[in-house]
Amino acid sequence: MRRPEPEAVPVSIPLVVLDVREDGTVGVTVDGSPLHPDPFAPPLRGSSFGQIIDRATDDRTTPARVEVREADGTTFTDIIAAQRRQTPDPTPEREEPAPRTVFHTVEGDGFVPGEDVAVAVVTGHTDASGTGTARPPIDPARLGPDAESGVVEVVLFGRISGTTIIRRLP
Repeated sequence: MRRPEPEAVPVSIPLVVLDVREDGTVGVTVDGSPLHPDPFAPPLRGSSFGQIIDRATDDRTTPARVEVREADGTTFTDIIAAQRRQTPDPTPEREEPAPRTVFHTVEGDGFVPGEDVAVAVVTGHTDASGTGTARPPIDPARLGPDAESGVVEVVLFGRISGTTIIRRLP
């Protein structure tokens, strides 16, 4: 007895059409169905081409044929290939235990009971100008306790009392 041959399945990829309007907004369809922006998001624009393609291709897991129709009548067509998915390594990596967080206590007197006390880490020092203005440059790399100098100062400021305490952490 003869086995039936499987039917050939035609290969098709989604057609993404971007109609660029005069004002820069874009109308998008995927296989004829409109692709709308997320709720409360601004209208789709030509500058968000990558994000539009990501949405239309499920983060580029499927290939797509893309047609861009400009407001001046020119048309561009391209094929966006799917990206290969990375397969996870079957052998899990050994996880190092997270370093223990060390909390420091800074004390100071003179605050009003229950008042809000602001806490700030000192990232550097600067001098005031001849007019009394201070404009310190702030290096983002020095915002944490791993400051290059190893010296960390903390400022406590009472929002009602105006009490200011400056302490060095051990």
